[in-house]
Amino acid sequence: MSQTQQLEPADSISSQDPHNEEKKKTKSRRPANTAFRQQRLKAWQPILTPKTVLPLFFIVGVIFAPIGGLLLYASSQVQEISINYTYCAKEAPLTHADATKPNSTKDAIPAKYVTSSFSKKSVEQPQWGRATENYTWPRTGVVEPDVDVCILSIPIPDDIKAPVLFYYRLTNFYQNHRRYVKSLDIEQLKGKSRSVDQIKGSECDPLTVGPGDKPYYPCGLIANSMFNDTFGNLTAANLPGSQGDGPFWYNMTERGIVWSTEKDLYGRPDYAPETVRPPPGWAKQYPVDSDGQPTYEGVGLPDLHTWEAFQVWMRTAGLPTFSKLAMRNDNDKLQKGTYRLKIYSRFPVDTFDGTKSILISTRTVMGGKNDFLGIAYIVVGGLCILLGAVFTATHLIKPRKLGDHTYLSWNNDQPSTATTTGRSARPGDTA
Repeated sequence: MSQTQQLEPADSISSQDPHNEEKKKTKSRRPANTAFRQQRLKAWQPILTPKTVLPLFFIVGVIFAPIGGLLLYASSQVQEISINYTYCAKEAPLTHADATKPNSTKDAIPAKYVTSSFSKKSVEQPQWGRATENYTWPRTGVVEPDVDVCILSIPIPDDIKAPVLFYYRLTNFYQNHRRYVKSLDIEQLKGKSRSVDQIKGSECDPLTVGPGDKPYYPCGLIANSMFNDTFGNLTAANLPGSQGDGPFWYNMTERGIVWSTEKDLYGRPDYAPETVRPPPGWAKQYPVDSDGQPTYEGVGLPDLHTWEAFQVWMRTAGLPTFSKLAMRNDNDKLQKGTYRLKIYSRFPVDTFDGTKSILISTRTVMGGKNDFLGIAYIVVGGLCILLGAVFTATHLIKPRKLGDHTYLSWNNDQPSTATTTGRSARPGDTA
């Protein structure tokens, strides 16, 4: 402190003067002076002229149109048949439940319930019949009484080469609903034992804990609503060129219907069977305890790591109409003939005003049957060729003079004129 500088009392007038406060330095918000921050990076802006644009239209059209044709051809090579059996229990005639007998189906299925695509036209029409029968669940041995049985007679007019894929298809089922998609517990699916409090605090709500304060395994809406119709193998009374008496079986398997990486999402459960309960939608598959509630005791917990049908269902669909792979045969072709299929129909589609169907199909190098992609390519290619032809004719008949860069204002020392500004000079305008 200098000798001339004097200390002022804290309550002096000069010390309370706001103008005597030291000015604070404000932080600059100006971006750094770099080419990226100041937007001085080099850029290429092509000048579009008829000589560069018109060939692009024709090139895109010439490329897209043949691709679309190839996609349509590949789609046409897929042979498949789809039958809607939603109303079989109501509209089909009564018959016996033995699908191996030729007279197990009686009436023709209405044409609105059948769609097919084969290289040869089928002479026969699909038929159906209905019955009721007790069903024994293979894993638990529990007998489910009086299950609706739908028997379909399916004509195959031409051989279907392997792999033969068997799907079930649902409509108006919104697996993409946000609450539905989130309704699961990932750690539980991996096999970890989760406590009651952990399950109650999970995303499985409202299906978290069952009677006796026991967690559902697996919990959540997705697992509870799993598709539970049961399909038998295809049977035929006789096949062209076959020797001996029928029935002949075309066997399919539930193995290999999931992606190889999906099994890593599921693990073997650490729960004790008496500490958890099956979801309400699975109640008919399991025995009941002394309280009349479904239980895993005596039959054990399902192994989600190897249960591929469950893994397929847990892969939620993005659209309300979807098909999911149920069975397949990768080795044997499906010979032409008439086959019968026995279905234990119990999945309630009427609760959401939907339908359920079976789909027997194959695939090509481009996947399953889908004409949309091929049509889209052809439409885009055709539009490009059409627009290219129209623009070419317009350019030849009435061409437009291209802009001259010398007329740009920053290339001139003269003031802007009507040529550069788009308006005529006004009185009073100065240089």
